[in-house]
Amino acid sequence: MASMSKAPAPNRSGSGSAGNRSGARVEIKRVYDAPAPEDGLRVLVDRLWPRGIAKTAGKWTQWIPELAPSTELRKWYGHDPARFAEFERRYRAELAGAADRIAWLRTEARRRRVTLLTATRDPTLSHVEVLRKVLGGSRGIRR
Repeated sequence: MASMSKAPAPNRSGSGSAGNRSGARVEIKRVYDAPAPEDGLRVLVDRLWPRGIAKTAGKWTQWIPELAPSTELRKWYGHDPARFAEFERRYRAELAGAADRIAWLRTEARRRRVTLLTATRDPTLSHVEVLRKVLGGSRGIRR
């Protein structure tokens, strides 16, 4: 069953630098895609609950709405491809306030595959693509 809990506190043991991107295994999928065993840790990173999915559906391991763009930024962007570069710049600035969550996900991505989930129609032009880059993942979107 899906956990609606927030991500656990990051490991502060100092194992590995938060800036070390080598070995990160980060994928992107739409939340509506069927789960697969190779998905590893499935993390929903949308601020809003996905339409049409019951909270008991069990399609992800963690829900971390704090890693989604602010409502203001999301509405400004409106998934307009012409605004993506500026959206990425602003979203990265917002992510600076979630350093603990980012560090935790980076650590997990070094240990096992992490699949970022979103309800967005085109994940390549969304926050999950930016978050994948921030985490150091380079494999892109799997369908």
